[in-house]
Amino acid sequence: MQHKLRSDAAVAFVFLAPSLIGFSLFYIIPFAIGAVYSFQDGSQAGHFVGLANYADLLRSESFRKATWNTLWFTSVSVPVMVVCSLLIAAALNRQVYFRSWLRMAYVMPLVVPVASVVLVWQTLFDWNGGLNHLLELWGMDRVDWLNSAWARAVVLFLYIWKNMGYNVILFLAGLQQIPADYYEVARLEGASRMRQFSITLVYLVPTMFFVVIMSIMQSFKVFRETYLLSGDYPHDSIYMLQHYMNNMFSALDIQKLTSAAILMVAAIWIIVAALFRGEKWFRGFMD
Repeated sequence: MQHKLRSDAAVAFVFLAPSLIGFSLFYIIPFAIGAVYSFQDGSQAGHFVGLANYADLLRSESFRKATWNTLWFTSVSVPVMVVCSLLIAAALNRQVYFRSWLRMAYVMPLVVPVASVVLVWQTLFDWNGGLNHLLELWGMDRVDWLNSAWARAVVLFLYIWKNMGYNVILFLAGLQQIPADYYEVARLEGASRMRQFSITLVYLVPTMFFVVIMSIMQSFKVFRETYLLSGDYPHDSIYMLQHYMNNMFSALDIQKLTSAAILMVAAIWIIVAALFRGEKWFRGFMD
């Protein structure tokens, strides 16, 4: 028996080895090297400077601005995207007209390249774009959508529209795994709609937990949309952490780049750990 277990473990290791090696080479080892760089100065010798790079980073106005914008973007985009995708998935889970076409419509933005989507957005929100043309037809002034405070709303709407389909698919799969008998029994016992909805929440906790975590991680990494819309130095309201790190890479300031990356990863870990505790508490509360 033990020989068979060892044999199975060896076979499993052989199949996992390519993925483990690739993950180590392209993720773990570069992250470890970056962590070492974050504690060194920029000289060729790489002298140890402790937390000096982190202190300089926290004093940097551009880093604080990028951090605030990223946190704001995450705190707004994640709840909106989770709620909207859950409502859409619940609607698509019912017998509605053109359900298959609607499912395709929400999935299509996932397969369209970001560059193509941004090109359409620029056509709409440019100073001479279609939206400003409509405003003029209605007797209103033009709006500089991409170089004003409105840029934040444009990027937020673009990001949610582009990425919400993935969450819809996950929620729809989770909803279809809930046995219909549970709702039938609840209706026979006179359960209210809210009580029936609690059944949905209980069985969707794992899916929702995964969706929230993935949404948070993706929102922290938002970059392509803002970069393709506005370049290296966009309006202050859409200057994100990924923008800051990209500019540090262009300037070859590896110390600030790695320090910012370490702080971003630490923030994500803290949020995910809090979500784990929240999910555990919610499961106990609903039970």
